[in-house]
Formats: sequence, C-alpha cells, structure tokens
Amino acid sequence: MPRFENITEFEPDLDGHGLRIGIVMSRFNQDVCEGLLSACIDELLRLKVSSELIRVATVPGALEVPLILQTMARSGRFDALVALGAVIRGETYHFELVSNEMGSGITRITLDTGVPVANGVLTTEDDDQALARMREKGSDCAQAAVEMANLIRALK
Repeated sequence: MPRFENITEFEPDLDGHGLRIGIVMSRFNQDVCEGLLSACIDELLRLKVSSELIRVATVPGALEVPLILQTMARSGRFDALVALGAVIRGETYHFELVSNEMGSGITRITLDTGVPVANGVLTTEDDDQALARMREKGSDCAQAAVEMANLIRALK
C-alpha cells in the first residue's frame, strides 16, 4: 500500500537474479575478514545472485581496498560492489588515518562512478567487537549491494 496517493515510491528490491557483484576483501585481520566474506556470500546466494556472477578480489589491507574497487567499478562489469575489512583500534593514530582515508575513498568511488559500493569495513575498538559484528555486517552489505543495484536499474 503506497504511503502517498499519486506518488511513485520505489520499493526495496532484494532479488539478486542476474546481478553481477564484485567483492574486495582486505586480508589484514584475516579471521574477521573471512567471517565477513562468508556471511556476505551466504546472503548473496540466498538473494539468488548466481555464484558465477560473484567475483572476489583480496588486498593486503584496508587502504588498498579503494583502488581495486575503483578498478572494478570502472570496468563496467559489475552492478554493485562490496568492500570488506576490519580496522581495529591500536595504540597509535594509525586507526583514524586508515579508517578515514578508506571510508572517504569508498564514498568517492561510488559518487564518481555511479556504481554502488556497500561498505563492510568494520572499524572497532577491539577484536571482540569485530567478531561480534562480522556476520551481521557481511549479510547487511550483501543486501545493500543487491538493493542499490536494483534501485539504480529502476531509476534508469
């Protein structure tokens, strides 16, 4: 039931049939990142994205994620992308630098290319927080990627 009479509202569409999804995963904090990836893939498959249309690239750390996302976005071969990683606070300013630069890079890629990127790079205070969030965040990113790809298609 529409909220407003005579106004078109685009409903969330989580049907992944035919969508081409690229995933870039950081290998730093490997256990958390593998958990994110596993949850993301499980959810993409549940949403009916074909395994043949999912591509996964891994990079050394979170700061390398944006470059590969950009390359994938510019290739024209993906309807949506997912960034996965874990930046866990340490004792230095490095946490803020990595978190801010990586997040800014991901946002810029989305806006510059028009390809949606679901940001699943966790930024947490400690390992326990990251482990507690990895399954839900990985799944959420799969849903966001599918929904955004379908919304972009509907708007065109």
